[in-house]
Amino acid sequence: MIKIKNIISWKYFYSAAAFSASFAAGFFMSDAKIAGVASFADISAAGAVGLTSSAAVFTGSLVRSILSGAVGHNIVKLSALALIVIIKMFLEPKNDPKLCGINTFASVLASGIAVSAVIGELLYKLPFYGFYGAVAGFAAYSAALVIIGMKKRQLIDLSGTGGFSCTVVYILMISALCTVKLPALNAGVIIGSAVTIGGAYFYKQAGGVICGTLTVCGAFLAAKTVGTDIVLLPAAGLLTGFLHRQKPQTTAVGFISISFVLTALTGLTVNSVYSILGIICGALLFMPLAPYFSDKWIKTADGAGDTFSDIISTRMDFLSKTVKELRTESERISGMLALGGDRKREIEDNSERVCSLCYRKPFCWKSDRGNTYRGFSKLSDMTEFAAESFPSELADCLHKGELLDAFAKSSHEKAAAKLMEMRFSESRSILHEQLKITEELVRSAGERVNVRYSENISRSIRKKLEKFGIEPRSVIAYYNNKNRLLAEIYFSAECCPESSTRVCDLIADELHLHLDHTEPVRSGNEIRIRIFEKPLYSIEVAAASASADGSNENGDTHAVFCDGEGTAYVTLSDGMGTGREAAAQSRLVVGLFRRLVTSGVDFDSAVKLINSVMVTKSRDESFATLDAVRLDLDECGLTVIKSGAAATLIRHRGSVLKITSPTFPIGIYESSELFVKECGFEEGDIVIMFSDGISESSFPFIKELLLGGDDLRHIVNEICAKSEVFNPNIHADDVTVIGVRVTMS
Repeated sequence: MIKIKNIISWKYFYSAAAFSASFAAGFFMSDAKIAGVASFADISAAGAVGLTSSAAVFTGSLVRSILSGAVGHNIVKLSALALIVIIKMFLEPKNDPKLCGINTFASVLASGIAVSAVIGELLYKLPFYGFYGAVAGFAAYSAALVIIGMKKRQLIDLSGTGGFSCTVVYILMISALCTVKLPALNAGVIIGSAVTIGGAYFYKQAGGVICGTLTVCGAFLAAKTVGTDIVLLPAAGLLTGFLHRQKPQTTAVGFISISFVLTALTGLTVNSVYSILGIICGALLFMPLAPYFSDKWIKTADGAGDTFSDIISTRMDFLSKTVKELRTESERISGMLALGGDRKREIEDNSERVCSLCYRKPFCWKSDRGNTYRGFSKLSDMTEFAAESFPSELADCLHKGELLDAFAKSSHEKAAAKLMEMRFSESRSILHEQLKITEELVRSAGERVNVRYSENISRSIRKKLEKFGIEPRSVIAYYNNKNRLLAEIYFSAECCPESSTRVCDLIADELHLHLDHTEPVRSGNEIRIRIFEKPLYSIEVAAASASADGSNENGDTHAVFCDGEGTAYVTLSDGMGTGREAAAQSRLVVGLFRRLVTSGVDFDSAVKLINSVMVTKSRDESFATLDAVRLDLDECGLTVIKSGAAATLIRHRGSVLKITSPTFPIGIYESSELFVKECGFEEGDIVIMFSDGISESSFPFIKELLLGGDDLRHIVNEICAKSEVFNPNIHADDVTVIGVRVTMS
């Protein structure tokens, strides 16, 4: 038995499905009517889609015309469809909505003019085909906007111009479906009723009224009688909106009952009975489909969320600038204070101390001020004080010994002050660096996030967890810019469940999605678990390590983790030296980096914070390298991040690229140095990361391994095993080798 999953995974499944759907649209809509004339729905559909699908629409319409013997009657429509396909052969690379509309208008007008000219009715029918073509072109333009928006963002945008385009497409679709002939039923009424119930159920009263009104509008365009029979559908949608918190079955029954009562009050007829049957069928269609509805595919935001984001962004940006001003002012004041102990003050103090009681002071500091000041300046510059080195400018001084003692004392004071200034300067540098980090953190926190909040999903997750005795403090579900669902569940430390896997499984069961989760992240008394739809790509990681001779513990530390937003990190840190002390330093760096990044801090600010911790954590010198690769699992992007780390090798498109960084390890200076490089990366490419125990002389051997096979585990083990052979140093070092490859999920 062929599994559905295997069919969907077929390479050409979606192309075949699109072709079949387009053929069916052309086949069924070729005989549709709108306002008593042939509908342009199939023409607009052909104009809006790509070349292959437009050819399928043309084929379906042609087959229907042949089977019904209406080729001559539909000659203008068939000619317009053929012209659309021909023009798309040349304009296919430029699949622009405006071009789609212009192409459709021009094709309809050209076909109408040609046929009218042949039958001698050009002047009579030219205005009609001009109007017909303009409306068809506008419909094609609207449909193209909807289709292209769905391809780019994987959702239907009902806000702004996107909502207007969707309205046009929906009205035309209902109008075309209302003319499709079914035994005793109307396809347009069935679909329109199902949509109206859905609008009322998921978007309350406003959704029911809007969907019902648009359905009635489409029905009136198809036939006045059909529109009249369901004219109270918006009222039924309005009243059904009050049942939006009930079960789908209850809402469907309520909708049927309300529609029947409203129809009965206006008088039952044969046609209205058929309409009630169509509404019942629509309700029956809604019930099994309701559990599968997701606001993932529909955006209805009116921009209020964007305005609120703008307010938050503006406030955080202002706060960031305030912190920057504080840092700048602090640096300026520190610079001014550092200049306080200069030579002029020293000369004045010692002159006051020694010369104040001397009777020669008026002569020395007035009549002979120049010589006296030069002599005092030389004393200020002296480092060793002896009678032989006494300045000649002060040869007649009566207090030579006292001057030498005074300047010797001030020299010691200057040395002590300089030492203290160095210590304070280091502390001020660390403080200013921390203020700078705070400024960057505040600014990054205020950046607008391109996500779409889902109130329905948030509420569903909370109800599901509470049903099983799990009490979250808050639930935030949203779709990112790739239209993947993410949910952040926050718990108090006392109420957090023991297993985050169980939380993920419960939510996956509720939403009928394949989900994954991150490890719990703790901040104070609050714990966060992030649940997410799996991205397009995943990573395969292999690692091998060896300790230095005589060492019981490897000083290198590595970690692999995902932030839950579609980004994976592979990190490697090499601590100073070998053994336990080096391991403690590298674990600190990797652990802090992981915690900060998973908490929402960007990697640049995270490295600066870690550097500040490493510099101030003890008086002993301690540092460690940081080597990390950041992989965007939605688009297969690669970012190499280094701080004093060894080179990284990347196999990409049959060649091997070497990435090196001229930076220092973390913890050496108050200001951290970070090397960041964006690299081309594709599925199947390999990244090899090393600690300092791997010599560059081994790179030709590693390059040969990378180009010779795809067994990641074998490559990593071979590099680690041969590390001693290529080590030029007398003393062995700890060795860690990590291989990373991206694969399709």
